[in-house]
Amino acid sequence: MVREQYLTTQGSSLQRPENQYVYKIGIYGWRKRCLYLFVLLLLIILVVNFALTIWILKVMWFSTDGMGHLRVTENGIRLEGESEFLFPLYAKEIRSRTDSPLLVDSSQNVTINARDSNGHVTGRLTVGPSTLQAHGKHFEVHSNTGRMLFSAAEEEVVVGADRLRVTGAEGALFEHSVETPVVRAEPFKQLRLESPTRCLSIDAPKGVQIKARAGNIEASSQRDIVLHTSEGTVVLDAETVKLPKLPHGSQGGPGSSEGLYEVCVCPDGMLYLSVAGVGSTCQENSRVCQ
Repeated sequence: MVREQYLTTQGSSLQRPENQYVYKIGIYGWRKRCLYLFVLLLLIILVVNFALTIWILKVMWFSTDGMGHLRVTENGIRLEGESEFLFPLYAKEIRSRTDSPLLVDSSQNVTINARDSNGHVTGRLTVGPSTLQAHGKHFEVHSNTGRMLFSAAEEEVVVGADRLRVTGAEGALFEHSVETPVVRAEPFKQLRLESPTRCLSIDAPKGVQIKARAGNIEASSQRDIVLHTSEGTVVLDAETVKLPKLPHGSQGGPGSSEGLYEVCVCPDGMLYLSVAGVGSTCQENSRVCQ
């Protein structure tokens, strides 16, 4: 190590003092070896950390554009391939590439929430293992042209399509009233309107038209069938009108020799048959009205 000697100078001559004091400055012995070993250990750690950093950058595909399949663009973040999110994802817009579909998969369920400025949930779409639930004040389905096909709110449900088709074997069940301009069956299929335990009412402000182009119209009831008009008349316009089960008011009954009967009307509107004669026989056989 370096030895320093303190010399005194007087004037221009240099003189060595009588008593010289030599001070040794530095680290010697085992301390010196420990210092070198510590410096060497730091260098090894530095090299290992640098190598690990390079390896991590290589494995994770770090680049100036992003990391791995994650790319940072001007419009946001772009992910290529399959991505797994372990915690909630908050995004303004999620869309796939133009040449591939967007797949959202979960082992439990997929929930999409919409919140307002206060953080309250205003809309929710949940796809579960066996159910699909949508919560919101209003639900709409539009076509690719922007036309409203289906709308559901707390007040009403609107079907905007030109035709609502029900293909179930049991048809459609409505617990309350239905408003529609046309009820029509498929070609070569029967149309049946039925109310098993209550009454069936068909109302229209300008008229009700029931038409069968290639078949029969049948109306059956356990009790009464009432045709009522408040201002107009009830018209039965057909080549033949048959009333096969009218009661017989005559004594001869169905065994009349002539086979001709007169249709009579009771004061309450009930119809009955009376054997035809030269004159009217309704009054003679009016005991059915009693």
